[in-house]
Amino acid sequence: MTIKLPTLVATSVVRGSQQGESHGGVYTVDFEKQQVDQHIDWNKSNINFDGRGADRGLRGIAFNGDDILIAASDELFRYDRSFKIKTSNKNHYLKHCHEICRFEQMIFLTSTGFDSLLAFDLGKMKFVWGFHLQRQYNQWAGHTFDPGTTMGPLPVNEFHINMVHVDHTGIYLSGLRTNALLHLNGKMEVSEVCSLPSGAHNARPYREGLLFNDTNSDCLRYSGRDGNNVAFKIETYDEADIEFSGVDDSRIARQGFGRGLCPVGDRFVAGGSSPSTVSLYDLNGNQKVGSVNLTMDIRNAIHGLEPWPYKD
Repeated sequence: MTIKLPTLVATSVVRGSQQGESHGGVYTVDFEKQQVDQHIDWNKSNINFDGRGADRGLRGIAFNGDDILIAASDELFRYDRSFKIKTSNKNHYLKHCHEICRFEQMIFLTSTGFDSLLAFDLGKMKFVWGFHLQRQYNQWAGHTFDPGTTMGPLPVNEFHINMVHVDHTGIYLSGLRTNALLHLNGKMEVSEVCSLPSGAHNARPYREGLLFNDTNSDCLRYSGRDGNNVAFKIETYDEADIEFSGVDDSRIARQGFGRGLCPVGDRFVAGGSSPSTVSLYDLNGNQKVGSVNLTMDIRNAIHGLEPWPYKD
């Protein structure tokens, strides 16, 4: 049986870039045709150039019908299928957004700069809900807030929340410094699902286990409850082929930095890395199907990944 390989949409960010340079973009990566197309080159004059990664580039991706939702650091953009902007929405409590997730008619966004999650109502076209994560007396806690008021949390980045996944069982979130995948139930109670290594990205439930980028170990991992554990080493290259290799700047991403992850059905998983590379893995066969490199510029790193849902 011949298996048709997927098309993915990917966003990238560029660390340490200067004014006048590209700060990332949006691409479609067709593994079947071995074709990459860039649709957006993110180059805005009002980008904040302070901090690691900071406001540069585009981040999480979600779909709603013919609309493509893509987050920047502090703004949610709605594009049509030709990547023309239809609307954009900002909120005071959205800062250094990483990943987003659609569930029913809500877009959930990580607000890393506020240790919070936000929800954007696609019907009302506005931010309607916020949750601020806290840890008190060695226990996880938090509280909801209205993002339309000034009564929300202060800007704090203690946990560096970088992932949100929502389904009928609740809200899942994690960050570089949560050291755990957390679950938020309907009563807004926070509990630990399982532990995570420090520095993990993109952790989420998948099949009968957990899928995540073990970024500090340069691996993409699947850990099953049945003991089926799989680890894929992140793609790396000869240092002589890397552009801007050895740049003495702490803001520059390192080679093999794993971030960006999405399931493709129940068999395949796609992962992103730096310099901007998208790799496709077969969990059933425990093998890498292939990798596509977008650029050898070490500053350019994949951020968001999602299967392209349209049959053009």
